[in-house]
Amino acid sequence: MSLTIYGCYRSRATRNVWLANELGLAFKHVPVIQAYRVADPSAPDAPLHTRSPEFLKVNPNGHIPSIDDDGFKLHESLAINLYLARKHGGPLAPKDAKEEGLAVMWSLWAATECETHALNLLYHLAGYPSEKRDPKLVEAALTALPAPFAVLDRALAEGGGFVMGGRFTVADINVAEVIRYAKPATSLFEAAPHVKAWLDACQARPAFKAMWQAREAEAA
Repeated sequence: MSLTIYGCYRSRATRNVWLANELGLAFKHVPVIQAYRVADPSAPDAPLHTRSPEFLKVNPNGHIPSIDDDGFKLHESLAINLYLARKHGGPLAPKDAKEEGLAVMWSLWAATECETHALNLLYHLAGYPSEKRDPKLVEAALTALPAPFAVLDRALAEGGGFVMGGRFTVADINVAEVIRYAKPATSLFEAAPHVKAWLDACQARPAFKAMWQAREAEAA
């Protein structure tokens, strides 16, 4: 069995590496970077990037991450995690059709309700140089996110501190890797204490720490 994860750590590939670590999966990591980070993507000595012909054979969409699992190619980080959890089973995987539905629901919920606004907070509240920040995007995010944060907070309170199933699952990984983008906005987490405690617990897990250490070691 051979699993290859394509994508740099400074991308959504972190989600797949974290899950692989939790499952104890051996994998090959191919560090494909985003083309916009390459000075001259067409240069003969350019590093492997999302528009490199070699990578486009893996993912013609030109996005990371992607995986090749014994010849089966799959894209989209959240879908990859749901697939790997389903394939390898164990407590991280949905135990039945209802839990599978919940795992998909929460993954799509995070992507549609939270991710765009959370990323705007990451970049425009903290990540970008001050001259590139857009206060209007920050204001829009801080207006939009309290409602979904409240939804998640209630779900965690009712679910014993987990997104579903009363235990740590792939759904927690998928949602946590979206919610962490909003960490620069501390007021959101102060208003949702269950979300804060849950995210802290997720990021205290050894598998997350191993992934994050690799991310920190990667060139910015």
